[in-house]
Amino acid sequence: TSIHTPTGSTPFSLIYGSEAVLRLEVQIPSLRVSLKEFVSDEDYHQNHIAQLELLDERHLNALEHHQVYLEHVKHAYNKHLQQRDFKVGDL
Repeated sequence: TSIHTPTGSTPFSLIYGSEAVLRLEVQIPSLRVSLKEFVSDEDYHQNHIAQLELLDERHLNALEHHQVYLEHVKHAYNKHLQQRDFKVGDL
């Protein structure tokens, strides 16, 4: 998927915390899957919680990026508007 301008990241990465992987690359296990065999359950869960916190941080960064983008669009639109004052009876 491509990066969207308002959020600065792909929709897939905002949902799953990583970029989409082609099927050819799936044969190599991820570090998280490899470490699960050698790490205690408590350490694995703490690591998973840390990754979820990083994902929340990415969500907040995307939201902030989106708000800056909306302000930019608003400013660009309002730049071309002209102030008009209407009075009762103007038609």
